[in-house]
Amino acid sequence: MQYVIIDLEATCWKNVMDFTKMEIIEIGAVKLAGDTLEVLGEFSCFVRPVVNPLLSDFCKELTSIRQQDVDAAEIFKVVFPRLLAWIGEDDYKIVTWGNYDIKQFEIDCRRHGIELPEKFITQHINLKKEFAESKQCRPCGMKRALRLLDIPLTGTHHRGIDDARNIARIGQELLK
Repeated sequence: MQYVIIDLEATCWKNVMDFTKMEIIEIGAVKLAGDTLEVLGEFSCFVRPVVNPLLSDFCKELTSIRQQDVDAAEIFKVVFPRLLAWIGEDDYKIVTWGNYDIKQFEIDCRRHGIELPEKFITQHINLKKEFAESKQCRPCGMKRALRLLDIPLTGTHHRGIDDARNIARIGQELLK
C-alpha cells in the first residue's frame, strides 16, 4: 500500500470563493511507501484552465504561478490521466490537507467528462482532520501544523508540489 499526498492550486480571485468557477492549475503529488513512509516519487504538472484561462493578479501573487506557466500546459483532461498513470496500479490512499482538493477534483472531472476514481473518495485521508484529532487542537493550516511539529516550511507556500512535499513531511510524522 502507498500514500499519495496531493495538493492542488486553482484559479482564484480576491474575496471570491465560488468553487464551481475555480479550475485546477497545478497538481503536486508525493508518493510514500505505506510501510516505511519513504518518498517513492513526485508528480508535478501545471494545468491550463479553460473556463477562466486568464489568471487573476491575486492568483498569480498567491501561488507565484505565472500566466505563461498555464498557457504552455495541457488541459485537465490530458493531465489527470497522466497523474493516474503515475499513481499506478498498486493499492493506495489519497492524502490531502482538508477536503478542498477532492472537491476540486470532482468539479474538474465533471467539467471535463472524466470519471473520478472511487478510491479518491473511499480511500481518502484528510490529514488536516487527523492532525487536529491527534494533537487535540482545532483544525489549522499546513504552515501552523508544520510549526507545531517543529518542521520548517520548505519551498514556496501555495505551490502544489512544495505544499505536497510539506504535507508529506507532516504525514511521515502522523502516519507512523
